Amino acid sequence: MKSVGEAMAMGRNFTEALQKALRSLEQKGSQLDFSHVPEWEVPELIEKSKRPTTDRLHQVQRALLGGASVEELYAATKIDPWFLDQLQLLNEMSHEIRKAGALTDDMLRNAKRHGFSDEQIGALTHNPEAVVRGVRQALGIRPVYKTVDTCAAEFAAYTPYHYSSYDEEDEVGLHSKPSVIILGSGPNRIGQGIEFDYSCVHASMALRKAGYETVMVNCNPETVSTDYDVSTRLYFEPLTLEDVLEVIAAEERTGGVMGVFVQLGGQTPLKLAQQLADAGVPILGTSPEAIDLAEHRGMFSRVLDQAGLIAPKNGTAVSFEDAKKIADEIGYPVLVRPSYVLGGRGMEIVYDEANLSRYIANATEITPDHPVLIDRFLEDAVEIDVDALFDGTDMYLGGIMEHIEEAGIHSGDSACVLPPITLGSNVIERVRTATRAIAEGVGVRGLINIQFALASDVLYVLEANPRASRTVPFVSKATGVQMAKAAALIGTGVTINQLRSAYKMLPETGDGSTLPLDAPVAVKEAVLPFSRFRTPEGKVVDSLLGRKCAPPVRSWASTSTSTPLSPRARPRPTTRCPPKARSSSLWPTGTSDR
Repeated sequence: MKSVGEAMAMGRNFTEALQKALRSLEQKGSQLDFSHVPEWEVPELIEKSKRPTTDRLHQVQRALLGGASVEELYAATKIDPWFLDQLQLLNEMSHEIRKAGALTDDMLRNAKRHGFSDEQIGALTHNPEAVVRGVRQALGIRPVYKTVDTCAAEFAAYTPYHYSSYDEEDEVGLHSKPSVIILGSGPNRIGQGIEFDYSCVHASMALRKAGYETVMVNCNPETVSTDYDVSTRLYFEPLTLEDVLEVIAAEERTGGVMGVFVQLGGQTPLKLAQQLADAGVPILGTSPEAIDLAEHRGMFSRVLDQAGLIAPKNGTAVSFEDAKKIADEIGYPVLVRPSYVLGGRGMEIVYDEANLSRYIANATEITPDHPVLIDRFLEDAVEIDVDALFDGTDMYLGGIMEHIEEAGIHSGDSACVLPPITLGSNVIERVRTATRAIAEGVGVRGLINIQFALASDVLYVLEANPRASRTVPFVSKATGVQMAKAAALIGTGVTINQLRSAYKMLPETGDGSTLPLDAPVAVKEAVLPFSRFRTPEGKVVDSLLGRKCAPPVRSWASTSTSTPLSPRARPRPTTRCPPKARSSSLWPTGTSDR
């Protein structure tokens, strides 16, 4: 097994379900491409399709679109001809859409019944997605929601869940209270996994207990959030703007919507926040403007300036000349990465001009809107991770995690300890003060995750994410405080003071920065299944990225003392890798998916 996750979709026919499943993957190019296929490309596509890869479905569909026969593809792939015929049906439908030219009622209804998204229809008819959506809705072409009967019609089902289809009868029941909608995290993948589903589930549990009707929107069959009894209603739908807006419309028709949570499911719902707000959807918790403020370098720098905080020197570049100028001013080594990346993809520590030139030459999609980000890389620093709650007035600091490796390892790959082992009370107080200043400056209403680096007793702010982070489950279980539940209630207007006194969800005094000396020491360690990943030649990817680099020493057993030390007196373990062989890099201020 090589996959790290999966998506699921339902429809009234195979073509509809397939297209919904593909757009549920949330990967660039995951939807079927119906653009012209040159004749010369068809034999190449057939040859490539003989070997099962992640691109096989698209290769087969494109080969059929280019003129290959079902018989040829069956001989090459041994895929059942019925499935090949369904792909051919989608290709034929794409021709009908293209020939129609205008956005007619009949064409749109037929296209939607075969799962074509507004984006795909727009590409085939040379219209913006928003225009297609506007015309479709003006014509009254909206999906209905069918019910998956959890009781198989034996008796009335009180926990049904729904899926969309461009059919006739809507089966969503009326509800007496406005619903609170939670957008899930979609399919698991490296950079975004089950940690975010944890926050979504806990939020739903807390809100239902508080008397709200909760609605979960997600497409991942592996997660607890898509268990039909976790929320009042479940919609098994892709997490795209089109699909989410239609779910919201269905809830509005049947009883109203109080608002939507986008901060709990990671980057997937977060990227929809501003578009939903622009469409008039009320966003609960931290606003899209506050989310954007934390992700925008210039605006976030002003927040730090006002708070008297500092970040590593940085700049943005759209060419090698820009990058060289910034690197010369900052000084090597520098950390370079593309804008708006997920899980640290494309990041690299660059030690000289030659490697900087190579990185820029190989980088893709460098534009003024998506420049390359360049930051001073802090060597020999201690990285600190913080999760906190803020309600606009009061802050609850959930926990301060100290990374066991020296700074430069992505939080998803690093080991960390809570409470911190080597940080003194002065440093902890500085972290607390900085966390509050950033939460207040950004305008957080709920969870915030901040990464700091301590180098030569100077506290640097690496980045801030005003949302649930992947460390929320770890902090919650290490301290016994359910942070995601508290954040959900803050999003509905409950204060931290009320969470301490009336709800008994937070301790009456103190927080995660003032744990007692006899509190347990919790360590988070990463599972790195390198043996599952192979090069194009079929070789197993080596877990050591430096040729002469020994594995990191992460065990306290390496200390030479014969007398056991108290947990907080033990020395920090170090790696034996030279700096240039490190596998990851420090995360600077700006956007990421930590």
